[in-house]
Amino acid sequence: MADGCGSSEIVHLNVGGTRFSTSRQTLTWNPNTFFTSLLSGRISSHKDESGAIFIDRDPKVFSVILNFLRTKEIQIRNVDLSALRHEAEFYGISILVKRLTLCEDLDHSSCGDVLFHGYFEPPIAPLPSSTNFRQSVVSVDGGDSQGAGVHSQTHSRNVSYDSRVLLGQTKSILSGLCPNIGQRPEQSCLEPMRVTMLRGHQNWICAAYPHFVCCYRMKDSTGWHMLWKSQHMESQVERIALNAKVISSNQDATNNKMVAASSGSTVWLWAVSDDGDKRQIGVFDLHVSVDNLFFIGSQLVALSCTGKVGVWHSMTQHWQIQDVVPITSYDTAGSFLLLGCENGKIYYIDMQKFPLRMKDNDLLVTELYSDPSSDMVTALSVYLTPKTSLSGNWIEIAYGTSSGTVRVIVQHPETVGHGPQLFQTFTVHRSPVTKVMLSEKHLVSVCARYNHVRTWNVTRFRGMISTQPGSTPLASFKIVSLDHVDPLVSYPAGNDFGPFGEQDDNQLFVQKVVSCTDQLFIRQSSTGYRICEIRSVDGSTISSFCVHECEGSNRMGSCPRRYLFTGHSNGSVQMWDLTTALDLYKQKDKEKQTAQDGPTAGELVRLLEQVDLSTSSCCSTPSCVSPAASSLQVTGIPTTANFAAVADREDQDDENEMDATLEMLEEDSCACECDKNEFPRTEGAVNQGAAADSKKQQKKAGYWI
Repeated sequence: MADGCGSSEIVHLNVGGTRFSTSRQTLTWNPNTFFTSLLSGRISSHKDESGAIFIDRDPKVFSVILNFLRTKEIQIRNVDLSALRHEAEFYGISILVKRLTLCEDLDHSSCGDVLFHGYFEPPIAPLPSSTNFRQSVVSVDGGDSQGAGVHSQTHSRNVSYDSRVLLGQTKSILSGLCPNIGQRPEQSCLEPMRVTMLRGHQNWICAAYPHFVCCYRMKDSTGWHMLWKSQHMESQVERIALNAKVISSNQDATNNKMVAASSGSTVWLWAVSDDGDKRQIGVFDLHVSVDNLFFIGSQLVALSCTGKVGVWHSMTQHWQIQDVVPITSYDTAGSFLLLGCENGKIYYIDMQKFPLRMKDNDLLVTELYSDPSSDMVTALSVYLTPKTSLSGNWIEIAYGTSSGTVRVIVQHPETVGHGPQLFQTFTVHRSPVTKVMLSEKHLVSVCARYNHVRTWNVTRFRGMISTQPGSTPLASFKIVSLDHVDPLVSYPAGNDFGPFGEQDDNQLFVQKVVSCTDQLFIRQSSTGYRICEIRSVDGSTISSFCVHECEGSNRMGSCPRRYLFTGHSNGSVQMWDLTTALDLYKQKDKEKQTAQDGPTAGELVRLLEQVDLSTSSCCSTPSCVSPAASSLQVTGIPTTANFAAVADREDQDDENEMDATLEMLEEDSCACECDKNEFPRTEGAVNQGAAADSKKQQKKAGYWI
């Protein structure tokens, strides 16, 4: 480089091994850039053997930037716009950054694409008040309960053995299965307006924030309105439930909405009217961690992984507590609640037989089926055939186990009185099954290994599942989700990936690759094909989401539509029309559809830039709580006998986890072809394979799905 300091001085640069020569004036006409600091000596520099200043950056992109500095015009042919903007920001060329940002803004509208359907502004958070902490809490663990003007009693019956005895023996394993037990820290650094969970029922949406809850309602002519907001709650909201149609003895026709929230063992319950008026029914302490909260008809159900079921009935206005063995999965079907348990058995409760008087009976928990291998039931899905009667004598149930086995059991009219019969067994998974879904045409199962999905076509004859030709393999793919272990207990409940939807052909997975992202991929549950891609219109991080089908308006010909609601870290809620997405997907060329499944390699790499894969903070199998099938499932659970040994080997997994992550990224594109050639293995082989993989699976053990 010349020693003179005139404006015509020639500057020689070595950018990533490529030599460039230009003038000082070209590099410095735009003030306050990387080059002005470099040539003035404010930034230390290194020179190569020829004396050229060495800059360790991409030479291809630098050539485009240098041409811009020479001509003040930008040529972006065959250049990634995002990479160019990133380099322009590094060099501090603000005028170029503004132009490239504008180009990206024009391509990504703040009004969204054709699927964007609505934007809910962040609400004003309620202020803490001393009156919030003076509420009378009703204990429902035993004895007479007084407070909040509500009479509460308790009734308990042991199904197999007393869970209070079991709790002392399995406290260590349950603390791994359910992080809620004994460790619910308050995170003071959490964004106060972050939307942590979303739930929908009919034309109502409930949004949960760290310390309050609010409800939105859709009206035919005026759209969505926020009608109600709770008071500030000192403890963080961990679970929410919404029922927009409740029949109660002391509620009129306009006051038939109920909202519930829980934190630890405490449950808040409100009644909300169509005009936003509300009354607090009560604050209750169940004395066990509430790990799932939902409505079945007029009953509010609170499940605890320790093995307790709490039910609040709007007609009787009291709680009823039932002891069961530790619950590892559940599903609902009509008025039935089915529980998959740690002991390998499936129990059911018929909510229509809920006693109206405490002295009449208890919850009538009945054993339905016992797994032949006594494996833990970690996933449940109930399919009620079109001919199912109210007594439930024509049902089909698919369930997954901790050993990776998927079984289908059936109870048809000819088998009444003998219990469900084992119909089919699949042993294609080598990791614990975390989700399973049985519908009219498909059987879908997901295991803990990077949410690996296997799907089958189901053959039916006169509505019943048939063996001719039987269930045939359809697809194999991964719903990769590399979420960081989030300190917020409610994160799994607000980020469940599905499957969602009632119609068989249109059931969907929602793929969120990393936790801090503004992008979601909507994929068909049976094939893995990408339906659409969702990106936040304001660039904010998507902190939670749910799929909900809103009822049509009262106008003639109006049909229900399916929407994706996304909650964001800035407090907003955004709404996306999945019905339109499905219609557009059906119009596409089928040959082009097969070429685009989940995120492409380029999309994955960009998303993974936000994740530190070198640390153990990255969880490859996030714990997700589903509002529907298999909502309380345990993945990768060792037995009580070997749990201690597994825990002692946890520190050996970090290197294996990294290797598995890289291996997964290399093999994901060909997973479908590889899995089509798999042969079913024997049950013993499955168990041996699971034991061989135990080291790789230990960090996945104990997650509630």
